[in-house]
Amino acid sequence: MKILVSDDVSIKGVELLREHGYEVDVKTNLDEEGLIECIGEYDGLITRSMTHVTEKVIDAATKLKVIGRAGVGVDSIDIKTATERGIIVVNAPTSNTVAATEHTCAMIMAMTRHIPQAHDSLMAGEWDRERFTGIQLKDKVIGIIGLGRIGSGIAKRMQAMEMKTIGYDPYIPEDRFKQLGVESVDLDTLLRTSDYITMHTPLTKETTGMIGAEEIAKMKDGVRVINVSRGAVLDINALADALRSGHVAGAAVDVFPEEPLGQDINPFEGLDNVVITPHLGASTVEAQIGVSVDVAEGVMAALNGEPVPTAVNMAPVPMNVYNVIHPYFDLMERMGVIGVYLTEGPMKEIQVEYTGELADTETRLLTTAVLKGALNPILQDSVNFVNAPEVAKMRHIAVKEIKSHDNGYFLDAVTVRIKTAKGEHSVVGMLFNKNEAKIVQIDEYRVDFTPEGYLLLAPHVDQPNMIGQISTILGQARINITGMQVGRMTQAGNNIMAIAVQDDIPNDIMLKLRSIDGILDMKLIHCDVQH
Repeated sequence: MKILVSDDVSIKGVELLREHGYEVDVKTNLDEEGLIECIGEYDGLITRSMTHVTEKVIDAATKLKVIGRAGVGVDSIDIKTATERGIIVVNAPTSNTVAATEHTCAMIMAMTRHIPQAHDSLMAGEWDRERFTGIQLKDKVIGIIGLGRIGSGIAKRMQAMEMKTIGYDPYIPEDRFKQLGVESVDLDTLLRTSDYITMHTPLTKETTGMIGAEEIAKMKDGVRVINVSRGAVLDINALADALRSGHVAGAAVDVFPEEPLGQDINPFEGLDNVVITPHLGASTVEAQIGVSVDVAEGVMAALNGEPVPTAVNMAPVPMNVYNVIHPYFDLMERMGVIGVYLTEGPMKEIQVEYTGELADTETRLLTTAVLKGALNPILQDSVNFVNAPEVAKMRHIAVKEIKSHDNGYFLDAVTVRIKTAKGEHSVVGMLFNKNEAKIVQIDEYRVDFTPEGYLLLAPHVDQPNMIGQISTILGQARINITGMQVGRMTQAGNNIMAIAVQDDIPNDIMLKLRSIDGILDMKLIHCDVQH
C-alpha cells in the first residue's frame, strides 16, 4: 500500500511506516490542484495543518482508506465527506499534552520574573535589576479553567511550586477534583480570588469569548492571566486594555483568535507586561516525534482493518448491523447533545433504552453515538465513536443499555436518561418513515420537534400573554420561530413552552426573556452535533 505525506512531519513516523512495508512518498507544499492530481494512487494520507483535504480532494482519492493528522486539530479535513466515503480520519491527540503543559509553566515563570524583558534589556547594554523585580509563586492562588489532561498537569506542577490550586470545570466529578488536590469552585469565585488564571478549555459555542471585559473586571487587581488553549476563548483586546490600566499585572498568551498574529491586529504592541509566543504549545522535538509516530501507528491500524483508538469519525461495523442502525446515528448523537444541555452538574450515569426493532439488534455503536453527543460539547479533547466509552469511563460515568419489547406509547423509540447528583432528565426520540428524526418527549412533557438548530425550553406560570411576550421579544430581535408547543407540567398551574428558533439567541435577548414575569426557567439548547 502507498502512503502520501503532504506536510513536514518527523522522519520517525515515516521510517516506521517503511519498516512495516509501506511505500511512502513525501511531497510537501502541494496546493489543492497538486493534491488532486496525485492523490488517486494512494491508500493513506498524512497531513499537518498546511494541507487542506477538501471535498474535491476526497472525490479524487479513489483508493484512499485513511487520512492521518499529525496533531490534534482536524479543521483542515472535510470529515463529513471523508466519513460519507468510508475514509477513516485519525489524529494524534495525546502526544503534545506534556509539551503544552510545560509551555504553560514556562510562560507563567517568564511572565512572573520578566525574563524576556530582562534579556532584551541586558542585550541592549543595560543593567537594571530593580526594574525587573518579580514575585514568588509560593502561596499564590492559581485558578485553572478546565481540568482535562493539560489542566490537571498544570495543577500537579504548580502544586510542586507550593501554589494553592483551585479549578472550575462543571463537567468534572467532585471525586476527580479530590484526586487532583484541586478545590472546586464556580467561575465567579475563581475570577475574584485567583492571583493567576490559566485557561485550558475546548473551543465551543459556550467557551468562545468566555473571558471578556466583564469577566476581567471581576478579577482582583494585580491578577496575571495565561492562555495556552484556544485563542477565541479570551478577548485579547479587553486583556490589553486591562494590562494598560494596570488592573491586570501581567499576561502570557500563546494562542490568538486570528493566526498568524500580524502587527496590524496585535493589541499588545508596546506593552512590556505581557509575554507572547507564536502558538508554540506543541512545539517540542519530543511532541513532534510523538505525533508523527502516533499518527503512523493509527494509519497502519486503519489500513489493517483494526480498531483505531484515535479515529475521529465512525469505525466500521458489519453491513447487516449497519443497515439497521445507520438511520439512527444522527438522532442518537443529537439526543446526547440535548440531554447534556438539560443537566446540571457532572453526569453520573447515561442510560439508553431501546424498544421495537432496535431491541433485537446490536446497539453498542448507537449508545456510543449518544456518548459522543453528550461529551463533545463539554470536553477539550475530541470524542469519537471509538474513544467515547473510554472517555466516559475515565470520567466515572456509568453507561447502561436497556432493551424492551414493551413499546408503550411510542413504537421503535429510544429513551436517553442522564443522571446527575441533582436529578435525572430524559429525552425520547424516534424515526418517522425510517428517516425523519423527531424528539417526542422531554422529561414528562410530550413534544414534537426535529432536533435541529436551537430549541428554547421555558417552564412558566399558566397565565395570559406568556406566548405573546416571548414572541414579541423574539420578533423584535428578528429571530424566526419555526415551531412552538405548550404543554402542562405535573405541578398544577404551570406549563412548559418548547420553541424552535432558526438562529442563536444573543445573551441580551435571553436576559429579556428570563425577566418576563411568570417565567420559571429558560434554557436554550443547541441541538446540532459537532463533526
